Amino acid sequence: MGTSVQVTPICGVFNENPLSYLVSIDGFNFLIDCGWNDHFDPSLLQPLSKVASTIDAVLLSHSDTLHLGALPYAVKQFGLNAPVFSTEPVHRMGLLTMYDQFLSRRQVSEFELFTLDDIDSAFQNVTRLTYSQNYHLSGKGEGIVIAPHMAGHLLGGTVWKITKDGEDVIYAVDYNRRKEKHLNGTVLESFVRPAVLITDAYNALNNQPPRQQREIFQDSVSKTLKAGGNVLLPVDTAGRVLELILILEDYWAEQSLNYPIYFLTYVSSSTIDYVKSFLEWMGDSITKSFETSRDNAFLLKNVTLLINKSELDNAPDGPKVVLASMASLEAGFSHDIFVEWASEVKNLVLFTERGQYGTLARMLQADPPPKAVKVTMSRRVPLAGEELIAYEEEQNRLKKEEALKASLIKEEESKASHGPDNDLNDPMIIDTNNAHAPLDVVDPHGGGFRDIFIDGFVTPSISVAPMFPFYDTTSEWDDFGEVINPDDYVIKDEDMNQAAMNFGGNMDGKLDEGATSLMLDTKPSKVVSNELTVQVKCSLIYLDYEGRADGRSIKTILAHVAPLKLVLVHGSAEATEHLKQHCLKHVCPYVYTPQIEETIDVTSDLCAYKVQLSEKLMSNVLFKKLGDYEIAWVDAEVGKTENGMLSLLPISTPAPHHKSVLVGDLKMADFKPFLSSQGIQVEFAGGGALRCGEYVTIRKVGQAGQKGGGSGPQQIVIEGPLCEDYYKIRDYLYSQFYLQ
Repeated sequence: MGTSVQVTPICGVFNENPLSYLVSIDGFNFLIDCGWNDHFDPSLLQPLSKVASTIDAVLLSHSDTLHLGALPYAVKQFGLNAPVFSTEPVHRMGLLTMYDQFLSRRQVSEFELFTLDDIDSAFQNVTRLTYSQNYHLSGKGEGIVIAPHMAGHLLGGTVWKITKDGEDVIYAVDYNRRKEKHLNGTVLESFVRPAVLITDAYNALNNQPPRQQREIFQDSVSKTLKAGGNVLLPVDTAGRVLELILILEDYWAEQSLNYPIYFLTYVSSSTIDYVKSFLEWMGDSITKSFETSRDNAFLLKNVTLLINKSELDNAPDGPKVVLASMASLEAGFSHDIFVEWASEVKNLVLFTERGQYGTLARMLQADPPPKAVKVTMSRRVPLAGEELIAYEEEQNRLKKEEALKASLIKEEESKASHGPDNDLNDPMIIDTNNAHAPLDVVDPHGGGFRDIFIDGFVTPSISVAPMFPFYDTTSEWDDFGEVINPDDYVIKDEDMNQAAMNFGGNMDGKLDEGATSLMLDTKPSKVVSNELTVQVKCSLIYLDYEGRADGRSIKTILAHVAPLKLVLVHGSAEATEHLKQHCLKHVCPYVYTPQIEETIDVTSDLCAYKVQLSEKLMSNVLFKKLGDYEIAWVDAEVGKTENGMLSLLPISTPAPHHKSVLVGDLKMADFKPFLSSQGIQVEFAGGGALRCGEYVTIRKVGQAGQKGGGSGPQQIVIEGPLCEDYYKIRDYLYSQFYLQ
């Protein structure tokens, strides 16, 4: 049997719920993604609570709430303490996303599911990997290699490749085939014939709108502004908003517009500060621009960063564009701005992603205006009057109780330190419970002591003189001087974090000052809520800027990857079933669509063996260089070593004849410039063939274009008379692709 692989969905199958899946490889349990949604409903996480203690490692694919939002809660409530792996942008942007989520909800509710400390605890031990970096697990995961690859949906977004004994398990959700302003497309198509592919059906029924949608986007914004209206874009904290910012920046520069653009989240300046340092994770155009002219695309010229709504309220009157979190309109600045602007006909709310199911954004997208919607407006206000007095009295009472408890504990410890067997008749033993002992004598270290010299003290015959309690402060010395305890000079992590907070920063000192003031704000306050009916008269437009592959691209990519077994997750029941039937017909015969907590076994049917190459065999092997590798044809027979391990030995009989073998995939577009560099005139002929010189033609025939890309039989045919050019071109072909 091959490597054992089991997949168990924890959340996110046959619906649009958050993504979270348990993948077990030879008994090693991966939790791939740990998502939550903007409702923050704990009942969604019940399946996760049952398996949290069994998880050996967590892999995060994207930095938004749907992929990692439940991580702080799971670490705090479920005891999830497994190591976490992600790319650097997913780690940093995910941290800011959760900060923004907490602060947004803390301002409108008594949010207690997790705290800022819980977020820090969940993210502080994340192991960050670069794209294509192979990380070898140890211990229980010995032999397993994980590697992140570009997904193309969000900055740092990941397609995870897990390898064991030569078999690949690929996890690819929310990938994007298109190249965008700040990101390249996914590299998923570079994987061919993995043992298992786990992917989503979220967009299986949707086709990407034409590229003219950017013009629609720009025209809608400019028309609204010119008509005197405002434009609200509900966005995420640190994900797809980056693409929108660059689109607006470029359009403003092209059209020389001077309308203000505001990016409003609790962590907006931190987000852009981090993004400026992540250029190597972005698209080719951005990295080349920086390499040649040191031009950083996120040195924003037209976008102003705001971290408080009061800054927006104090901005000059007039048309403006505001990108505000959250995209669901359930909380955050976007919710409040929508309530204020919705009743004005001139305004525009422009949705760039599909709203989460059951949210205000989804409801508005489904039913066009005019309409009336009920919303809850909440805000946190400081306590005043009798409420403040009652709060302070309660706090004083709690402090007194804590002080009393602390003093009782200290007294018990003091009694225990003297021991129960003290002889009170011994004049050298002072009764600490003596009611006549004065209690106002204080040691220079700040602690009160009852061991004092009292009247009636009788000097023992063996003593030289009366003695007060004595504390030896003499330091230890050795041959090199005074003995130093290094721990006395180590600054604790929590002290460092607190110091960073005092300077308005997170672990890197880069958190917004406004957000920091909210974190450190200990003023007594309460949340005041009221129900409103909002008359929605403004324009509502939805344009797809989610950055996900559409149904046609998904089918093309899956046909090229051609996995041996396919697991479909995250998508509506209709989309999942549609993609399943397509894949059964065109991709592979094994397609699985498991339910929540249903474990499916997708172990490969291939058998894998470990063999040792004997020295006798390797001494007679002739290698030939092929690109960056060296390859050779080996004829051998299987034997065993002294310790019983399988070994390949030289064959005892003459090697049988074998047919020529093509190593690699001949791409005519790559072979053409090589022939040109050798002085041969070459051009493309009909059907993708290459006409070389005057008489010779090279073409590919076979089933390479069918299911799985190059998985079918394929032949390279050289046509032409047996002339000097024929043999020369054949030698060039052999040298490049090792036809043997």
